[in-house]
Amino acid sequence: MNQTSENTRTLVIERTFSHPLEKLWRALTEGSLLAQWLLKNDFEPMVGRRFQFRSEPMLQWDGLIDCEVLVVEPLKRLSYSWNALGLESVVLFTLTSEEGGTHVRMEHSGFRPDQQQAYGGAKYGWQKFFGNLEQVLDGGIQ
Repeated sequence: MNQTSENTRTLVIERTFSHPLEKLWRALTEGSLLAQWLLKNDFEPMVGRRFQFRSEPMLQWDGLIDCEVLVVEPLKRLSYSWNALGLESVVLFTLTSEEGGTHVRMEHSGFRPDQQQAYGGAKYGWQKFFGNLEQVLDGGIQ
C-alpha cells in the first residue's frame, strides 16, 4: 500500500549556533567534518551523488544508510535521501544567517504511521548529532 505525504510524519529540529554560516556549511558538506559529528561517509555535495553513511552494525542491521544528494544551494539548503531499515525518507537542512550566528533547521520527513520506533530513534539520534555538531564547531573549524 502506497503512503501519501499526508500520512507521514516529519521530525523538525531547530537550533541557533554561535558560528558563522560558512562554518556550518562546511560542517554539513565536507565529508571529513561530517564524519566527526554525524557518521562516516563518502559524501560529496553534488546533486545526484549517491553515498552512504556508515554506522556500527547492530543486530539485524549492517549499519549502512543509502543516500542520494537531492539539493545543494551553497550556504542555504542541503537535502538528501536517507534510506535504511525500510525507512525511505528525506533530510533537509536550511541555514539562515542571524546576528551572532546561524540558525539551522533540520527536517527529516517520510516516517509512516507504522514507523513510530524509527521516528523515536531519529528524534533521539538527531538530538545527539546536533550536540556533536556543536562540539565540532566549538573545536575550531576555521
